[in-house]
Amino acid sequence: MKPLKADLIMLFVTICWGSSYLFMKMGLDSIQEFNLIALRFGLAFILASIIFSRHLRQKINLKILLYSFILGFILFAIFTLITFGLKTTTSSNAGFLISLTVVFVPLISTFIFKNKIPTKTILSIIIAITGIAFLTLQFPLTMSIGDLLCIAAAFLYAVHIIVASFAARRFDTLSLGILQLGFTGLFGFIFSIIFETPSLPKTSSGWFAILMLSIFCSLGFVLQIIAQKYTSPARTGLIFSLEPVFAAICGFWFAQEILGFRGYIGAILVLLSIVLTAGNIKFTSFPSKAKHLSKANE
Repeated sequence: MKPLKADLIMLFVTICWGSSYLFMKMGLDSIQEFNLIALRFGLAFILASIIFSRHLRQKINLKILLYSFILGFILFAIFTLITFGLKTTTSSNAGFLISLTVVFVPLISTFIFKNKIPTKTILSIIIAITGIAFLTLQFPLTMSIGDLLCIAAAFLYAVHIIVASFAARRFDTLSLGILQLGFTGLFGFIFSIIFETPSLPKTSSGWFAILMLSIFCSLGFVLQIIAQKYTSPARTGLIFSLEPVFAAICGFWFAQEILGFRGYIGAILVLLSIVLTAGNIKFTSFPSKAKHLSKANE
């Protein structure tokens, strides 16, 4: 696969993920949170397993199952936070806050590998925090629980990317991507049985949301792992940085969600922090006056 094709696949995935927040809000009007996760990922797993059944039979082993279990559990935790978060925040806010994943990835990697935090990462964090404040804080100073849950989901998604990157270098990516969907759906089903009453959507809009989430949005996690083998992390990060833009467009177009002046300032700052983190931007220090004088005397 050529890098351009991989980038186009990632762009398609990003558009799907940007629209997923609106579809999740639509789905939550018909069914409960864990039920939504179970149906979304369960149907995606069944569909992908049917299409790639021969490939799965040839590639599955215990290690792939173990890493798929871990990735599936992390993914389940992510979407539990997002799904409950969407109860008290807008799909536009959720899109921008989840995109902070691109900022969290280098931070977590720096903590694990004990590397010095780059200057641009520090600057990105400051800009991102300022953007979040404009986007989410209300006067008197409060932040909705939904916003906090979405920020926590962004952190966990960064963990998911790091674990997935580690596993993708060692195992078959297609099998890994499909099986994680199955485990995510299984966790959703178990929690739905324990805490909810599992049911099917009762409205056409509910079914439409579930099918869109399953066919386009959830299968994007399989395409992501496959495509990342053929494009650079920097390019992937820049493409993913467009996700909140698509989330805001969908929120405005279909749900008439308007961020407001402060919200747009915050959204721009968050987007700037993401592009700064993902982009190949280097900060160099200017030579000191002493160095200039020493060179002049030589």
